[in-house]
Amino acid sequence: MSKLDESLLTGLPPFSQLERGQIREILDQALPKRYDEGTEIFHEGHDAERFHLLLDGYIRVVKTTEGGEQIIALHISPGQLFGIAPALNRDTYPATAIAASESLALSWPVRLWGEFTSKYQGFATESYSTLGQRLGEMQTRITELATQAVEQRVAAALLRMVTQSGRKVEEGIEIAFPVTRRNISEMTGTTLHTVSRLLSAWEKDGIVHSTRKHIVVTDPHRLVVLSGAQG
Repeated sequence: MSKLDESLLTGLPPFSQLERGQIREILDQALPKRYDEGTEIFHEGHDAERFHLLLDGYIRVVKTTEGGEQIIALHISPGQLFGIAPALNRDTYPATAIAASESLALSWPVRLWGEFTSKYQGFATESYSTLGQRLGEMQTRITELATQAVEQRVAAALLRMVTQSGRKVEEGIEIAFPVTRRNISEMTGTTLHTVSRLLSAWEKDGIVHSTRKHIVVTDPHRLVVLSGAQG
C-alpha cells in the first residue's frame, strides 16, 4: 500500500487537534490492513499487541458468555478506535473483533499507547470519551436483556444499526453492513427462530424488508413504537 496521506486522520476526533506534522508521525508508525467480511481481527482473551483505528467498513464486537454463547455487544463505525485494551488497563483483549463488512484499519503496537496519550493533544480525552460511550451502550444492552420483551429488543437492535449506519434507499433506510438473522439473535439474546418469525411478521406489516444479509427499515416510526422508545 502506498504512503498514507495525512488527510486520512484530519478531523477524526482522536486526531482533530493535531498539526499535520504530528499526524505524519502517527501515520509513519501505522500498519494499514484490509479485512474481508467475516475476518477475525483479534480474539477475546488473547494478548493485546496492537490497537486499531477503523478507516472504512464496520466492525462487530463479540463477547463470549461463561456458558460459551456468543453475544454481539456492539458495532464500530469508521473513524473510531477499537481494540484499545490499554485504556482499560488490560493486557488482553476484552472481546473479539470481526469485520462485519470489507474493512480497512490502521494499527499501532500497544507500546505506543502511552506515548500517544501523553504527547498528542486530545488523543487521550477522545479515546476515553469513546470508551465511556461504549461502556454506556453495553450497559443499555444489559438492561434491555434483563427488562425488555423479545420484540422490543429486536426492534431496538435494528434501530441502533439504522442510527449508526443507515443510508437512504428507495424503500426506506438500509443498514449499511451485512447483517443476518443469526447476527440479530446474537445481539438480542434470543433464538434464530424467534428473530425469523418477528422479521417475517414485520415484513408482512410493511415495517422492514429483508433479503440475504441485508435489511431495510421501511417504516422507522412503527419500529420505534415497537421498541418502546417513543415518548
